[in-house]
Amino acid sequence: MSHIIPQLLLALATVIFAAAVFLHLARKNSSAVRLYVMQSAAVACLLLLASFEHLSPLLAMAILSTFAVKLVIAPFFFFRLIRRHQLKFTVSTYLNTPLTLAIIAVLVTLVQSDIFKPLVRLAPSGQGLLLTTTIATILISMLLMINRKGALSQMIGILSLENGIVAFALFAGLEQSPALQMGITFNIMIWIMIASVFVTMIFRQFGSLDVTTMKELTE
Repeated sequence: MSHIIPQLLLALATVIFAAAVFLHLARKNSSAVRLYVMQSAAVACLLLLASFEHLSPLLAMAILSTFAVKLVIAPFFFFRLIRRHQLKFTVSTYLNTPLTLAIIAVLVTLVQSDIFKPLVRLAPSGQGLLLTTTIATILISMLLMINRKGALSQMIGILSLENGIVAFALFAGLEQSPALQMGITFNIMIWIMIASVFVTMIFRQFGSLDVTTMKELTE
């Protein structure tokens, strides 16, 4: 992706990273979904830019399916869950906001240390910052999955993690075949559908999506 304007790549990488950070600050489920959509739009733009010079019918179909799943299907299922179960606000986190932000700062600092240098070296010349940003996005998304008590927020954390991995692969120059991209997108769509049904069953059983309330599973 070295032929693409560096400022544009940096702007998209910043959006992906910032969305992951603000997901920790979102107190409404609807806000979290919108942040995920923003992040996914940036990833979809990266896919389009990366394949622009070698666009084929199969690759175009893979990109369109990615746009459809990430920007239409996933938000549709999430907003439907929010409306159906009246999940206006997210549940609490295990860590308070200052401590969460402190850990995020530690993760960002850690990514810039020698520990992740072997991964950063995968980036083409001059794009080390982009790869560092996506690695930080991956770690911050993992923290979101661990720190949130709400099942819906954890689902968004998983999808944010997937966005970070896709962005990392693009900036690292790792080739992905159109068939593989379509397969991954299809798997995400199926996972979202199954997870939505599972979340609905959890809410019916426990009256809440707070995982800390599910101490004892009953038939």
